[in-house]
Amino acid sequence: MNTKNINKVVLAYSGGLDTSVILAWLKDTYNCEIVTFTADIGQGEEVEAARAKAEQMGVKEIFTEDLTEEYVQDFVFPMFRANTVYEGNYLLGTSIARPLIAKRLVEIAKQTGADAISHGATGKGNDQVRFELGAYALNPDIKVIAPWREWDLNSREKLLAYAEDKKIPIEGKKKTGSPYSMDANLLHISYEGGQLEDPWCAPEESMWRWTVAPENAPDLGESIELEFEKGDPISINCKKLSPAQLLLSLNELGGKHGIGRDDIVENRYVGMKSRGCYETPGGTILLAAHRAMESLTLDREVMHLKDDLMPRYAKLIYNGYWWSPERETLQTLINKTQTNVNGTVRLKLFKGSVYVTGRKSSSDSLFDEAIATFEDDSGVYDQKDADGFIKLNALRLKLQSKRK
Repeated sequence: MNTKNINKVVLAYSGGLDTSVILAWLKDTYNCEIVTFTADIGQGEEVEAARAKAEQMGVKEIFTEDLTEEYVQDFVFPMFRANTVYEGNYLLGTSIARPLIAKRLVEIAKQTGADAISHGATGKGNDQVRFELGAYALNPDIKVIAPWREWDLNSREKLLAYAEDKKIPIEGKKKTGSPYSMDANLLHISYEGGQLEDPWCAPEESMWRWTVAPENAPDLGESIELEFEKGDPISINCKKLSPAQLLLSLNELGGKHGIGRDDIVENRYVGMKSRGCYETPGGTILLAAHRAMESLTLDREVMHLKDDLMPRYAKLIYNGYWWSPERETLQTLINKTQTNVNGTVRLKLFKGSVYVTGRKSSSDSLFDEAIATFEDDSGVYDQKDADGFIKLNALRLKLQSKRK
């Protein structure tokens, strides 16, 4: 990129080693003004610490924002309306956070008159794709600077050396070995790198932050009730909560019972396989509860249509196409299916597992006990009607058999 055309850059800034080095590198390489943006999306870190670090490094325009409610309400919950799972296990905790960050980067660039945005995603991962596809979808004229694709600081040791040379204060820096590469938000924590780069190597118990080991979880299970309104959870045990408060509460409940750990080798969009470990306690509970609520209130073919579309929807989010017209089209359909997903699901949490033990809906249940009963239904359902149904559906199978 032509460094002469860049006067101001909005940097997604965490205050950690990588983005602090990027901040200094952008100044050195582009001789430009830096605007930092730090979002609180439930990662458990104090964003004001990032503000203080940015001030210490000479930044004049600093944005720190609490986006937890927007994140859960406008991104996490819409995704869970589709029962979204990527490659059978991954609940997309990293993927779904990136569209919101890209959106705010572009908005802040417009607000501050910046020429470009920048991020700390590496050239090997999916996040660079997610950030940049989102940015270009929202502003086709925006410039994007991806330092990991430009510089030669391709190891943690080189980053530390650069930080020392530039006198960048890095708390807790280690010269021996590299810690896990972690990403956290209110939906999950991810862990990569270190010994996890060997797919056969089991993760250390000390790695996990949110969940107890299932074998160490309470010996007595815990029952909870989760209420839904138009497909979104609104209360736990009859207590109404905001979207972020509700997900936080589910995280605490799931973590207590050892729920939500995953160890996955996934297929990155950029072409390689990657091993990662994830903790998604609240999301694991929510997925089970939402499916149970739909089982009672959704038409069979609508449910099956959603199940058919879900892998495509999950792939779009994983690959960074949240702001694409096809994702928005699918979302419109998914949202339409949720109109009648109202009621309450009862769950039991026990040693790493979530068990559905009941579901009810006073307004939208499609379960008819008079028809479903194995007892005398007083003629509500004539079992002889099944005869013609079976023969019609068997016709093509009979014809196929005769041809053999």
